[in-house]
Amino acid sequence: MKFKLSPFEKKDLVIAWLALAVAFTLGASGILAVFMEGFSILSPEKMLLTFVISLITVGLSFVLHELAHKFAAIKFGYWAEFRKSAQMLVIAVAVAVITGIVFAAPGATLINTAGRQMTKRENGIISISGPLVNIILIIPFAVIMFVGVFLGGVEAVAGGLFFNPFTLAGFLFYLGMIGCQINAMLAFFNMLPVGPLDGKKILAWKPAIFVVVLLITLLLVYFAVDPVVLVNIITPMV
Repeated sequence: MKFKLSPFEKKDLVIAWLALAVAFTLGASGILAVFMEGFSILSPEKMLLTFVISLITVGLSFVLHELAHKFAAIKFGYWAEFRKSAQMLVIAVAVAVITGIVFAAPGATLINTAGRQMTKRENGIISISGPLVNIILIIPFAVIMFVGVFLGGVEAVAGGLFFNPFTLAGFLFYLGMIGCQINAMLAFFNMLPVGPLDGKKILAWKPAIFVVVLLITLLLVYFAVDPVVLVNIITPMV
């Protein structure tokens, strides 16, 4: 089988990509607070910046996660294509507006085994490919974040971080930080051994691999969600 995207699949991926970016932008911009307190607290510049960041981080991370599943399945000789879920797209945007949290499940990769019995090994490898891609994506985003720190785009103050995302250094730090956070959380969430998530199938295939990858994602979430520790380590080197 060829590693290619059908026109229908490309359309679904673009729609899901844009929907996730919009959902994250609305959530991060506090749209619910805008409705309650008025549009005077809304900054178009910040919304545009957040949307650009979202396209690069949230959308890209989700799309590459799903494509990893697709290409892994094709490698084993199966037909696989991504399909958006209109219902989940609406839920993703609604949840982001109400809670500020992005529920990143606007679709999934469908696999047709054509009557073949998929083995635990095949299912496990196909499943783990998504979280592994997110773990790998943390590396370039971490580099971007560190470049922002080295350029003086951020400083630790009173247990928090201060940076101006409208400067080059601040933008790079913000982009890298969000990219690390999104990928760490996506990898960890999908490693949970429940329902249709990847973790359940990986656990059934290789429990030892499941435990190792789950612990790695948990550690990455810890450092990604609170980057103050890393900034405090890096700043003296600048």
